[in-house]
Order: sequence, then structure tokens, then C-alpha cells
Amino acid sequence: MFNPQTQKKINRFCQIKLGYGSLIILIFILLVSLVAELLVNNRALIVKYEGTFYLPTYAAFHPGTDFGLDYSYEANYRELQQKFLNQQGDNWVLMPLVPFSPNENHTSGSQFKTTAPSFEQKHYLGTDTTSRDILARLIYGTRIALFFALGFTLCVYLIGVSVGCMMGYFGGVYDLIFQRLIEIWSNIPFLYMVIIVFSVVPGDFDTTSRIGLLLLVMVLFSWTSMTYFMRTETYKQKSRDYVAAARIMGASHSRIIFHHILPNILSTLITLMPFTIVGAITAITALDFLGFGLPPPTPSLGELLKQGTANLRTAPWIITAAFSTLILLLTLITFIGEALREAFDPKKFTAYR
Repeated sequence: MFNPQTQKKINRFCQIKLGYGSLIILIFILLVSLVAELLVNNRALIVKYEGTFYLPTYAAFHPGTDFGLDYSYEANYRELQQKFLNQQGDNWVLMPLVPFSPNENHTSGSQFKTTAPSFEQKHYLGTDTTSRDILARLIYGTRIALFFALGFTLCVYLIGVSVGCMMGYFGGVYDLIFQRLIEIWSNIPFLYMVIIVFSVVPGDFDTTSRIGLLLLVMVLFSWTSMTYFMRTETYKQKSRDYVAAARIMGASHSRIIFHHILPNILSTLITLMPFTIVGAITAITALDFLGFGLPPPTPSLGELLKQGTANLRTAPWIITAAFSTLILLLTLITFIGEALREAFDPKKFTAYR
């Protein structure tokens, strides 16, 4: 599947236990977040009622009347489970491990309040200042952060690699014009642009559209650093003998770029990718902390950090859970990046074992 040189690098990465183990853990976290609805949800996984099975998690809306309740809005499956248990009949409800949704408020009174971690109430990490389950918000917030960072990295690489490669390969007027444009674009303050853009966004924008808009703004102001790197690397590779040989043999510009230059830069791009992901997660968390990131009530690590710092003494479990999750993610990705750098770099700057 891979050429011998690439396979050798992959084998070297697998031998670096710290990086390889971090990759396995990160993949597990990503898979858990993908099936979050099966683990963290206020909808039941399976309901058996009068001989009929229902799958509310991914199925249509089920009013309470479907299960013999006296209301027409969506059934409260936790109460339904308790009702069936009390009846001791053939009806039963299977709930997820964490039977709460990330945006659901849990309070017995008229005021919201934080609740300490409790296994009895199944709030394993407690609740936040608006009585929402912290574990539920962490799992969904981690999923959003990871996929946002992956989408950000993909877009930055597509733009930065394309523009930078063209600048380094063709040079001349093309290179000069893009350098001046990038210098002007880089001097535009990113945070101010985020504030301006989201101050004029209509309030009826749905969450997906706002997340997409935030991703677009971040990509537009982040691709320039990758462009400088690709320009330098392409310029160095262009002067190598193998490129001159390809030109003599009549290879086109596109063939030289895609079949000769890019494969020789690929290993460096791979080693930079984890650190780009770390930067994206840090950036989206910081924007959420400042209030310019994901729209409420979207689960996010930055929003939990903001709550935690504001309630450090009264609810220390909020900052503990959010900060630990963020540090775990960044540490795992950093270890993967260091292992990739050692595995793909013949100079072996580091020696993780």
C-alpha cells in the first residue's frame, strides 16, 4: 500500500509508544464523541411499551400519549422509566449512561444552581451554573472542538499549500503581488474582525450557520502562515536536480508540483498538522471564553472555563472538569505531533520512547 520509505516512517511512529498511545486514546475519544447520542442523551435508547419497541434516540418525536401519559409534548423518558419500574410490568425503558442532554436544565426549584458531582443523581461531574450536566456538555463540546479544528486545518492547508506552492514555484510578479497582499491582509486585527462580523449577524441565524461563519472568519485570517512556509519549501525544492531532470524530460508544471515537489514536502506538512489542530482548539476555546465564539447554548470548553473561573470557590468542579479535558486534548495532540516529527524527520530532533 505504501512505498518502503513511507512504511518505514509509519513503523517508526508506531514504535514511539508515547505518540502512538496518544493517537489510540485520541481516536477513542473521537469515536466516543461520534456516538455521543447513544451515551449522553435525555432520550431513551429503547422503549418497550405494550409489546411494541420504540427507538427514540434517532427516531421521530414521540409525545407522552404514545406511552400512556396524559400530555402531548415529548415524553420525559427518565420519568417514564421510573413509572414502568414502579408498575413492575412488561414495559421498560433503556436509558443512556448519562440520561441528560447538554442543553437540558435540571432544577427542582424556580432558580438554577450548581450541583456537586453525584453518582446517585447520575451527574457524574456535577452541573453548571444553569443546572446543565457538565459531563454531557464536555462530551458534546469536545466533539465540536475536534471537528471544528479538523475542518479548520483542512481549509488552512488547502488555501495555504495551494497559494504558497504557486508563489514558490512560479515566483516573479506572481510571488511579488501575493507577498504584498498577504502582508496587508496579515495586519488586519483578527479579534476586531470577529467582533464586527458577529455584531451584524442576524439573531435568527441557526447554530450550524454561525459555526460555519466562525470557521470561515478564522480560516480567512489564518492561512497566511502556511503560505509563507510553503513558499519557502517550494522555492528550495524547485532548485533541486530532480526538478531540473523532470523539466528536461518534458514534465508539465502541474506534474512537477504534484508528483515531485509536494511529495517531498509532505512529511513536513504531516508533522505540522497536529500543532495546527492544537492552535485551532486553543483559538476556539479562547473565543468562547471571551464570548465571541460559538453561540449559546452550544456546548463548548471555553464557555465552561468561563463559568468555572467565575465560580471558582463555590463550584470548583466546573473549572476542574473543563480545564482537565482541555489539557488532556492538547497534551495528546502534542505528543502525536512530537512523535510524527521524530518519525518523519531523518534528523530525529527528539527521542521519545
